[in-house]
Amino acid sequence: MADRTLMELARDGETPSAVVEVARNEGLPPESICEGLAAGRIVIPANRRHSNLRPVGIGRALRTKVNANIGTSAQAGTLVGELEKLRVALEAGADAVMDLSTGPNAGTIRRELLARCPKPFGTVPVYDAAAGVEDPADLAADDWLRAIERHAADGVDFMTIHAGLRRAHIPLARRRLVGIVSRGGGLLAHWMSRHGEENPLYTRFDDILAICRAHEVTLSLGDGLRPGCLADASDEAQFAELAVLGELVRRARAAGVQAMVEGPGHIPLDQIESNMRRERELCDDAPFYVLGPVVADCGAGRDHIAAAIGGAWAAFHGAAMLCYVTPTEHLGLPDAADVREGVAVFRLAAHAADTALRRPGARERDDAMSRARKRFDWPTQFRLALDPDRAQEVWRRTRTAAGLSSEPAEAEPCTMCGPKFCPMRGQAAAND
Repeated sequence: MADRTLMELARDGETPSAVVEVARNEGLPPESICEGLAAGRIVIPANRRHSNLRPVGIGRALRTKVNANIGTSAQAGTLVGELEKLRVALEAGADAVMDLSTGPNAGTIRRELLARCPKPFGTVPVYDAAAGVEDPADLAADDWLRAIERHAADGVDFMTIHAGLRRAHIPLARRRLVGIVSRGGGLLAHWMSRHGEENPLYTRFDDILAICRAHEVTLSLGDGLRPGCLADASDEAQFAELAVLGELVRRARAAGVQAMVEGPGHIPLDQIESNMRRERELCDDAPFYVLGPVVADCGAGRDHIAAAIGGAWAAFHGAAMLCYVTPTEHLGLPDAADVREGVAVFRLAAHAADTALRRPGARERDDAMSRARKRFDWPTQFRLALDPDRAQEVWRRTRTAAGLSSEPAEAEPCTMCGPKFCPMRGQAAAND
């Protein structure tokens, strides 16, 4: 038998080193991590070939994680640019990174990024398969699986696999306002329509499980029918696919393969809680990895904010990992500045949920920040900020604009109130 997977080790009562590291980072006992891992409620994406990986746990009972998508398109992006995006994403605090490259030299870019990424690294292998042909319908079923095998052999920790989109679901999507917005879902729907056959990722799912088991790849079961606008949210197509994803979760667990489930998309704020609850019921509490969700369709240029609002609410109601959205969503390929902004805003959304959920250590940062504010301890405030560089940049800019020194002075308030009107200044003096 091949090496036992992390899930199988946990089921056998053993405590892998990855579990010990995750438990330490989460402030939880290793036993609770093992229990969640064995049951499939926690995943630790950790391909055996990813040698520089620092394990991260993803699950509803853990701190909410943030994923950053990077990657080239057929029209834009270079290896140098993607390496810079990776650096920025990690520096800004992303818990995981996905390479969605569809442009030239995607394989080289994937391997170069992975070699430099110490966090869980994900990909979408169907992009790789489709990039090599003029028409994706020309691919054979084996071609899709060969792409999955390539990514697994490269050391990819988790992969989006759109195996839940069935041929019978396609007519449901045609009733929508904007139809299918998932690139992977669109590729496979095109293939099924042309061939008149079932989704090869569904019919060959056992083969996919064998690949994942051999390399310790975590499945990220893709939502090829995620809603792309509020009008399409929570419709028959979305939930038909979700039911299949629940079936696939159970098959993965039976094979000893870790699996999480990807979720919507565009969802009105009042539908987020019911969406999170439905995933837990249909997918047996597999970790839910959501894109946003975006709660307004008219926020072009500010979609990262619309998505972070939804992300905080989704995490509070059970989402385990938030896929960030950048200011460039729906408009173009993000650059490094967009990546930094997206990670920062989504880390704030995740932290807001973790604080409300009383995750270990989450509130401590906020209380420490409040104490520093009371003391006018600017260096400590900058250090405790989720985006320290941004906090210090804003502080210095406002000081410079007011003609004041840009170096922090003891017990000096900000330029919003100034010394005369600052209500905390007198308190600070009295406390001294």
